[in-house]
Parts: sequence; C-alpha cells; structure tokens
Amino acid sequence: MGSAAPGMWAGLVLVAFLAASGAGASAGGALPRFAEAPEYRNGEGCPAPVAGAGVCDPGLVHIAMTLDAHYLRGSMAAIYSLLKHASCPESLFFHFLAADAAAPGVGELRSALAASFPSLRFEIYPFRADAVTGLISASVRAALEAPLNYARNYLADLLPKCVPRAIYLDSDVLAVDDVRRLWETRLPAAAVVAAPEYCHANFSRYFTDAFWSDPELGARVFAGRRRAPCYFNTGVMVIDLRRWRSGNYRHRIEQWMELQKEKRIYELGSLPPFLLVFAGEVEAVDHRWNQHGLGGDNVLGSCRPLHKGPVSLMHWSGKGKPWDRLDAGRPCPLDHTWKSYDLYVDQGDASSASAPSLTSLSSSALPAAVFSW
Repeated sequence: MGSAAPGMWAGLVLVAFLAASGAGASAGGALPRFAEAPEYRNGEGCPAPVAGAGVCDPGLVHIAMTLDAHYLRGSMAAIYSLLKHASCPESLFFHFLAADAAAPGVGELRSALAASFPSLRFEIYPFRADAVTGLISASVRAALEAPLNYARNYLADLLPKCVPRAIYLDSDVLAVDDVRRLWETRLPAAAVVAAPEYCHANFSRYFTDAFWSDPELGARVFAGRRRAPCYFNTGVMVIDLRRWRSGNYRHRIEQWMELQKEKRIYELGSLPPFLLVFAGEVEAVDHRWNQHGLGGDNVLGSCRPLHKGPVSLMHWSGKGKPWDRLDAGRPCPLDHTWKSYDLYVDQGDASSASAPSLTSLSSSALPAAVFSW
C-alpha cells in the first residue's frame, strides 16, 4: 500500500461524475464541508509518469463514478478509500462530470475537492442531462430516474479518445484493497465489459412478463451469446472504451430505452438496458470486487451482511445509504466501517474537522479473508 506523505498524484485515473443538484447540500444550495484527507506516496514498483503525456499516459488506470450533491459525501469517502489502499496513489487523476445548469456550480465542486485532496489532479466536464432525459422511463424508485444514473452510457463519448479502458464505480462503494488488481482484469477479444456475475439470481425477474411473452423478445434476445445470461451489477465494471466506441454500444443501449417507452419491458432504471446488451457476454470478475446489496433493497433499505468470502470492495447498492442511516441514528453494522472514511464535517462538531480514524477496519465487521489472494 502507498505511504502517507505530501506529493502529486499522477497515474491511476479516477473518473467521477458529479451533479450539483439533489439532496445533501445544505440550505441555500451550498455544499457541506469536508475534512482534508491524508496524502499518500507511491510504493515500490509504480510506473514512472511519461513526461508531457498527461491523461494519455499509458501507465494510468481510469476509474469512473457518478453522483449528485447528495452522493458527494459518498464520493469523498470512496476516493479516500481508493487512495488509502492503492499501491500507487500518486497515479490518481480524476475526471469529474458535473451536470450543466445545476447549482452549486463547477467552481464550488472544484473547491470542495481541492480542499479535501489538495494535490489531486482532476478535470471537470459538463454532462448534459437532456441527452438522456427523453429516454428515461419511470422506475420503482424515483432516485433511479436521475439522468446522471445514465452517464455511464456516455463514458466513451466523454473521455479522451486516448483512454483505452475505465473502471466504472458507483459512488456508494468503499475499497479495502488495491484497485490496480481490478484494473489488471483480462478482457478477451470478445468482451467489452468485465464485472462480477451472479448466476444464482433469478434473471427473469429483471424483465416484465410482457418481455418474456413477446415472441420477438424474451429468450430470443439472448440467443447465440457466449454464455447463458446472468445478472451483473453495473456499479462495478471494467469497460473497454475502444471496443465500446467501435461497437457503438451507447446506441444499442439507447435503442432498448426507446423500446421501453413503447412497451413496458422492465421496471428498474439504468440496469436492464445493460443486461439486454451485455448479459451472456460479460467477462466474469471475482465477487470480492462487488460485495453489493449493503443498502438493502430498493424499497426498504434494510441492513444486510457481507456475502461469504473475501472482500475487496463493499457496495451499498439499494435504498439505504450509510451516511443517511448514520445521520438518522439508525446505522447498520457495516455502516460503521464506511464511517471510518467519512470526511464530512458536522458543522456543530469541531472535533470532526480532521480525517477520520481507520481503526475500525481491523474490527470484526470485516472477515479475516478480506485481503487474501
């Protein structure tokens, strides 16, 4: 792991999408205050940056995230955790996508990031919500209808063409391992996306009866794919952006979203179009990289334990977010682990103005096999 020390981060590229609208900002639209995180230096064996290459440096690792102002607190914790456990933290370069025509603006977001991560190299790009608004259908939970949930569809259009691949991460995740291990996932020639698959899940429930009974849809959609279709969670994916561009996968996803407007073929938000395009073609990744469902389901947000096995990344997918449950005084056991990385400064608590302790990571909240390889 990297060691704490001042320095410039330049090699592992994190791409995070920030919208400035939604819950989580304080009254008047101002962003909450966050503590300054420790800085970390590279360990031995990290690639030396190529002079003048910038974001096109072939030694970079690219990671993408989405959030709105409410999720900024989650994003700060996710970034902190990724830096803390990276073997080459000086290789982090963030590209943030901010929703245009939203407040607080890009300048305030830039200031918040710079205050917590003074040496962070990053850029912020505007994301036009109207690019996808007309394609979004009603979902089981209003939060799933936010345009920024669909920004992952446009990664290949927004990132520089020299970027070969990216790791996409939701903002409600916490890394407890070196993300470079995930970056090194092999993508065979036939694969565009790699992700943990969950073939024990009931795949049929992600689509309506109308979808499965339509002779032009249903099982016919998945016929001829490399493997039987399985559910995968889109909150953790390795995406080959060059193959995505050449295969015009954004357009393929949009075609399914257009059909959804005509026929109700699914109930969830941005997940089903990904399943329709990629299920059965995904390159499998070890489940340790997406211990998901910690936020419960999309209705109740109940507490859930970790799945059996080692853990490299925890994911609070579902309705319950750790910062909301902590603030409400009803945290789940694993929310205390997330709290170890929470940089949020409670305006009424002067003692919270420094970065949190990470001692809880050694508690029984995590299995002993968390770092076993």
